Amino acid sequence: MAAQLSNRSRPRVVILGAGFGGLIAARRLRWAPVEVLVVDRMNHHLFQPLLYQVATGILPPGEIAPPLRAILRNQPGTTVTLAEATRVDPHRREVELCGVDGARHLVGYDYLIVAAGSRDSYFGHDEWAEHLFPMKTLAQAVALRDRILAAYERAAEVTDPQEQGRWTTFVIVGGGPTGVELAGQLATVAHQFHREFHRIDTGRARVVVVEAGPRLLPQFAGPLREHAEEKLAEMGVEVRLATTAVNVDGQGIDVKTRDGRTERILAGTVIWAAGVRASPLGEMLGEVAGADVDRKGRVQVRPDCSLPGHPEIFAIGDVADVGNLPGLAEPAMQEGAYVAKLIRRRLAGRPAPRPFHYRDLGTMATISPGDAVADVFGVRLTGVPGQLAWAFVHLAFLVGWGNRVGVLSRWGYELGTGNRSERAILEGVGAAGVLDRVARSDEPTLARQAQ
Repeated sequence: MAAQLSNRSRPRVVILGAGFGGLIAARRLRWAPVEVLVVDRMNHHLFQPLLYQVATGILPPGEIAPPLRAILRNQPGTTVTLAEATRVDPHRREVELCGVDGARHLVGYDYLIVAAGSRDSYFGHDEWAEHLFPMKTLAQAVALRDRILAAYERAAEVTDPQEQGRWTTFVIVGGGPTGVELAGQLATVAHQFHREFHRIDTGRARVVVVEAGPRLLPQFAGPLREHAEEKLAEMGVEVRLATTAVNVDGQGIDVKTRDGRTERILAGTVIWAAGVRASPLGEMLGEVAGADVDRKGRVQVRPDCSLPGHPEIFAIGDVADVGNLPGLAEPAMQEGAYVAKLIRRRLAGRPAPRPFHYRDLGTMATISPGDAVADVFGVRLTGVPGQLAWAFVHLAFLVGWGNRVGVLSRWGYELGTGNRSERAILEGVGAAGVLDRVARSDEPTLARQAQ
């Protein structure tokens, strides 16, 4: 059933979110007889799979976050607006937007594509957020980079061995691809810094991965999981399986081990790479459209990615439950391409395409500068072949040749020299500086030790 169109000269497609799914949908509608409005809270498209490389000083932020207006500049029928969607009225076919000036206004649509992504979920412990370093946005990755660098600087200034150990202890909650990739890079950082910090032995830095499940990389095949665990162990990473976080504060983390014991890990930095929840737009869509919402906040959609009873509204990516697919870039991209194709067919009066079918292209994760695990079309790769496959796929998915060349050159520099070019702490010492805040945050520990 085709959606009823408005009185505009051309139908309007509103896309909420310019992540992988939303951006692909916008680009695939370039030649369609429609007016496209892309709405996002940020002015850039973020290539999230490489956020950890920003956080560990390999890549500058701009290499993985090209501006939306630059990406879509050759699409005259496409407009970008910096705003946040606060309400959807499916009966009036309107979206309420809150713009950069804080004013709210209504935008009508003929088709609506909701690709709002996800947010971190702390499993009911939102109070942990102030002590954790999540990694969903570019700002969070830069903040984590500052923290990692500042932690080493702080460790070099204290004389108490316990405090040195705490500042050079990094705990990662979550053993999926992000957690594994971060762990490998943090272990590599400790090795590289050994030549630069003379007051401390950075080789004794601790990197701990806390995973609630029985295995790292649960979506990978057994041999690939085992390779990743063995390689991380060789790099000195401590992997705690069947272990859950039970408390996080400014001094570290409490975990419950597989035998039921509670253990305290003093750590200067605790990184969250675990649970996520769909954007609040998922629950809102379910409420206004009468659609089911799962425990992750994802709205249940029909086989063509549309909402039940509303064939003009589509939900894709992390905000939608499309056959219980994982929240990865590739499913979102395929869903965005499918929805754009469906809209083009409707406008042309042609039959709708077959229901959406996901084509699994494989999974991969890098472990160290020369090692990765990859499952590509059923072919399992490790070591250098896995790393080459990983690099090829990530370069292919990056938007823009300039970014691809920039990322490739940074990788070559880091691999050839063993140095990281992005080492600037954006806030220095002083009353408002990150180093001063880091120094103050260890005072409670010293006070407790004196009691």
